[in-house]
Amino acid sequence: MGSFWEELKRMFGRTSVTEPSGQATKGEVMTDAQKMTVEEVNKYMEEQCGFLPRMFKIINTVSPVPGKTFADFYASIFSDGALSKSVKELMFMAGGVAYCSPRCIIHVVPAIKAGATSEQVFEAAAVGMILAGFVPGGPGIPYAFEYALKCVDIDAKFRKGEDWEYLPQTQFDHGIH
Repeated sequence: MGSFWEELKRMFGRTSVTEPSGQATKGEVMTDAQKMTVEEVNKYMEEQCGFLPRMFKIINTVSPVPGKTFADFYASIFSDGALSKSVKELMFMAGGVAYCSPRCIIHVVPAIKAGATSEQVFEAAAVGMILAGFVPGGPGIPYAFEYALKCVDIDAKFRKGEDWEYLPQTQFDHGIH
């Protein structure tokens, strides 16, 4: 496994990525983040972000540091402040609708977890849909309408405890489905 893990270390610009065994390379001191297991960093991200981004499910198997760092950054931006966490999550979700970004509509879930109602999800999705018609070079209202409907669908399924999906598995088609 040596060359694969070395390449991943290089990609992440770090020299202290732990090996799959969880052991630090000789002479290194491990940080608290480096000591986290994949399960621990995934749980931490879920707690801090309200969801676990797909890309971090993979990145966290290589090193927990980027996942923990991202989660801390995310929490610093999305925590309650002048705007509530739920409003910030709805804003992000609405942006995902406006730009037809399937990866951004995942923010329905942390919005709900932060207290957003189904009515708020619907209204934010509607605002995103309208925005799509006014953004220069934007996708247009009819296309964003599908993303708004998907947000409402995710909301309903998540609240019922049913399986839901915000995006089909990657097909290397630039996120278009």
